[in-house]
Parts: sequence; C-alpha cells; structure tokens
Amino acid sequence: MSLSTHVLDTRLGRPAAEVPVRLDRHLDGSWQPLAEALTDGDGRSTLLPGEGSALTAGVHRLRFGTGPYFAGQGVETFYPEVCVIFEIADPSRHHHVPLLLSPYGYSTYRGS
Repeated sequence: MSLSTHVLDTRLGRPAAEVPVRLDRHLDGSWQPLAEALTDGDGRSTLLPGEGSALTAGVHRLRFGTGPYFAGQGVETFYPEVCVIFEIADPSRHHHVPLLLSPYGYSTYRGS
C-alpha cells in the first residue's frame, strides 16, 4: 500500500513546495515514526515506510511542518504544525490525504 499527500497554499493559489511531512503509526499507546519527506515543487509527496516497517490497518498521523514552510516566506502563521490523524481500514489500497493550507486555516479530506 502507498500513501501520498498534496499540499496546496491557498494564500498564494499554488502548490506548497518543501513542506516537511512525517508519517507516524499509533501502536500500543504511542506514535512510531514510519517515514519523512519534503513536498516536491508540485506540493506532492509519497510516503513509504522505511525498511522493516509497513503501512498496516490502524490509526496513522501525518505531521506537516507548516511553521518552517511559512517562516521561509517571511509569513507569520497561527498553525506551526498541522496533524492529520486518520484510520486505514484496507492497507492494500492507496490512500491520498490532501492539505489545503493558509497561515490562519487549513482543510483536509480523503482524496483518491
């Protein structure tokens, strides 16, 4: 299974490049890191777990480093980090989690 994201900067009306993204899995009461990446020039990233890890059914979290992204533009933000927690029921399917982002708000949904 794979997991991808697409971050769009709604303030500028364009993709958000170089946003740090981390994928974690919730297991036994704590979060375990699975993968880290930066969004590309189109605001996209595919997160694949490292060696010895796999995406499995259960609760996962995407952590978006929005503070560093906006700081790099000299823009103040109310949300220095955005965490999106979601549950994977069928690990054999691809999952896509877009993030629409501005300095003072964000929205997300399950994409395709």
